[in-house]
Amino acid sequence: MMGRAVEVTRVRVGVLLGMIVVLSGGATFAQVSPNEIGNPRSRAAEQEYFPQLQSLQSSIADVKFPFPFKLARYLNAKPGQRAALDLNGVEFVYFQQSVVLKISGIYQAAFNSRQLSENERASRTFQDAVVPILRIVTQKLPRTVECEGIGFEIIYNTRHADGDYDYEGKEVITIVFSRDDAFSYASASTPIERQQILNRSHVFVNGKEYGLAPGKRDPFNVEMFERPVLQRGVERTSFNPARGALAPIVSETAVSPAAVVEPVAKAAAIESTPAAALNAARLQEQFQERLNELAREDGGRFHLAAGQAPSFEGGTDQAVLHFTMQNTSAFDRNTSSIYKRAAQSLDLFLAPQLRDLARKLPEDSGYDTVEFSVLNSFGGIAASNEAVDYICPLDAIHSFVQNKISTQDLINQSVVLVNGVRISLNLQLVE
Repeated sequence: MMGRAVEVTRVRVGVLLGMIVVLSGGATFAQVSPNEIGNPRSRAAEQEYFPQLQSLQSSIADVKFPFPFKLARYLNAKPGQRAALDLNGVEFVYFQQSVVLKISGIYQAAFNSRQLSENERASRTFQDAVVPILRIVTQKLPRTVECEGIGFEIIYNTRHADGDYDYEGKEVITIVFSRDDAFSYASASTPIERQQILNRSHVFVNGKEYGLAPGKRDPFNVEMFERPVLQRGVERTSFNPARGALAPIVSETAVSPAAVVEPVAKAAAIESTPAAALNAARLQEQFQERLNELAREDGGRFHLAAGQAPSFEGGTDQAVLHFTMQNTSAFDRNTSSIYKRAAQSLDLFLAPQLRDLARKLPEDSGYDTVEFSVLNSFGGIAASNEAVDYICPLDAIHSFVQNKISTQDLINQSVVLVNGVRISLNLQLVE
């Protein structure tokens, strides 16, 4: 093959993995111990079903998948890191006042993007990896298992050929079923019944809420669906996408897997540590009400993406506060470059809002970085076609809003990613 292969190995995972409460000390590499889990409800579930989880993990290891599959607790761990050895991909996690059984892993398929569409790649991963595991889950655990949902987060490879270069990146599919729907899907006898369950489950592909359509080239339009909010002690409530009920901004009991994953393959994004993940969970609980209020009262003003409220995530040493915002301007892909779109998204969209937004940031010494994911669209299409991430030190943001530094200085102190790939940005050269 001509050229050279370029591999994008970093995928940002989100709420399902980011809210795992982990020990800051050593980890065990058998089934996750109840002692490793800080939340009482999650720990109680882990303890009650510990033998079944051990059996589930063993059964998954025995499955003959079309391509190799391995459970992984930390999907963003790099080879050689101790976290990369942790194969505890089955555990109960607690977030937004609810318990979800999480199954996460790596499916070692490499789908050709020229031959298979995004929906076809995600559907293949769902059929090949998620469905077999889901059936085992329903065999090993009782239908009355004490949790509100059963979720999957699976990373897989995709190959993109571009002239003399062959790029290999990673994509991720995240699915959260309600507990009852998970069991119903495993026993469903018709494609129509299975599709109906998928339509009301929370599905994300590369950070986008997704209308997964197995057997079709293109996904369904998610605006067609009413996706319910998982709630503790509540059978089901209707979900109105326009209200953003999927995000943790409506009810204190809502389980909110929105933004479960960030947009695709973040090669240079922040590497999380167990201590930072634990700190992020603490901050999320401490400031949940304030973040709910910010999204509810100022979501429109700051153009927060529907269903994606601000949240704390693990960083290198401290937590990162993450905002996802929908750019109000549309671009013409044919007449603009990624550099020009990144520059204009900062100068014309993000920067004018930073002064007011900075006043809304929680005051706490437990985080030192804010990440703004700006979703750009093309040709007036509302759905995001491109994600530009500005990962900014908190001190630099304050200096900028106090007119001590310029936008270029802010960029120089920050990390900028376009669809997960880090770029250098000189605002004057590209404007």
